[in-house]
Amino acid sequence: MKVYKYGANVDTDVIIPARHLNDPSPAALASHCMEDIDADFASTVQPGDIIVAGPNFGCGSSREHAPLAIKSCGVKCVIAPSFARIFYRNAINIGFPIVECAQAAEEIQPGDQVDVDFTTGVITDQTTGKTYQAAPFPEFIKGIIESGGLLNSLKARGVAK
Repeated sequence: MKVYKYGANVDTDVIIPARHLNDPSPAALASHCMEDIDADFASTVQPGDIIVAGPNFGCGSSREHAPLAIKSCGVKCVIAPSFARIFYRNAINIGFPIVECAQAAEEIQPGDQVDVDFTTGVITDQTTGKTYQAAPFPEFIKGIIESGGLLNSLKARGVAK
């Protein structure tokens, strides 16, 4: 789980540029993910890799395409000190885990190998051996993520068809 690291205020137009929203398929979104901030991201990211960023990740437009583009690349999660509230909700709604932990976001470096235990909230930087404690997801959010998103969670509970 290799780390890609970005700074503060990475907005949704950087995550998935608006010019690429004509084809909202997950594969198309993934192919352009982060290209305006990291031209090599989409071609080098591997399933299970992690994004670490500065505060206010996902600010800007309220489109759910942004977390979907990241999830579609195979990214395991995003770790940041804070997220724009609409990005946070959109990520959870599509079943994509995001973790708030300021110390981890500050100290983890690009290329580090990192693992995240979503049940306990423990982030382990396997490169340095250091661990960080984030708040674990509440049970209802954990259920949404494990179901693959809000709609799947509602279907599993018999609330939606």
